[in-house]
Amino acid sequence: MRVLVTGGKGFLGAWIMRRLARRGCALRVFDIAEDRRLIARIAGADVASRLDWWTGDIVSSGQVHAAAEGCDAVVHLAGVLTPDCAADPVRGASINLIGTLNVFEAARAHGIARIVYTSSGGVFGPGNGRTPLPQSHYGAFKLACEGSARACWNDHGLASVGLRPYIVYGPGRETGLTAGPTLACRAAARGEAYTIGYSGVAGLVHVDDVAAAYEAAVLHAPDGAHVFNLNGVSASTSEVVEEIRRIAPGARISASGPRLLMPERLADDDLDRVLPGLPKTDLRDGLAQTIRWYREAA
Repeated sequence: MRVLVTGGKGFLGAWIMRRLARRGCALRVFDIAEDRRLIARIAGADVASRLDWWTGDIVSSGQVHAAAEGCDAVVHLAGVLTPDCAADPVRGASINLIGTLNVFEAARAHGIARIVYTSSGGVFGPGNGRTPLPQSHYGAFKLACEGSARACWNDHGLASVGLRPYIVYGPGRETGLTAGPTLACRAAARGEAYTIGYSGVAGLVHVDDVAAAYEAAVLHAPDGAHVFNLNGVSASTSEVVEEIRRIAPGARISASGPRLLMPERLADDDLDRVLPGLPKTDLRDGLAQTIRWYREAA
């Protein structure tokens, strides 16, 4: 199976390709620039060196169509995060929404039956993890992508799985509004001070658990237009800080800032039925693994 991974040079792409490479999948990356360094650190130098790398812009329909030719599945990760969408909503919509439509149209043109794309817990408002009510441009664009995926199934029978990871943490997660838990782990590993810049309770899901969900969706490819929540473990920022201090005594970690404009927990759905047996990493284990990774990388 040849899998196209858009936005593949990021940390999530690296973890997903780590798993898919072990399954024997051929991997093609489509990204705005070529940079294999993080992939080599996470998935291994052998995986990074074998990648079929295509440089291009997800906003360009022609470039996306060309990159998709000959592929059997698409893992669509390309996008910009909440701060970038807030700073330039038009650019954010071009990349996050139009880019996603380009992926679906390319898949339809080339007869690709397996599409796994990235949505977000940001489609929900602060008080309700069941009914979407986005409070950011980023969340609004992701919700529109979900609607377009359903339209592609209704109009063309193009099946897809959208995944809504809550706060993803783990080795390599160093950008975005909710990168705080990972950056705190990095700081603890380096003996540095760090303050997580938000407060409150939210779900934290370890990056390899997220990668396992993408892997399962690619391999099983259920019919329909599915969207699943990836909750992880619900924890407050103060609990995250306490766990890091237990793992790394003396760590100078704190948390201060506004509450997230998302619910404390996303609703349970059919994920376990459609994609059974996915791993669920305990928060302390996930934080310990992250700290250990940064210590070894120093």
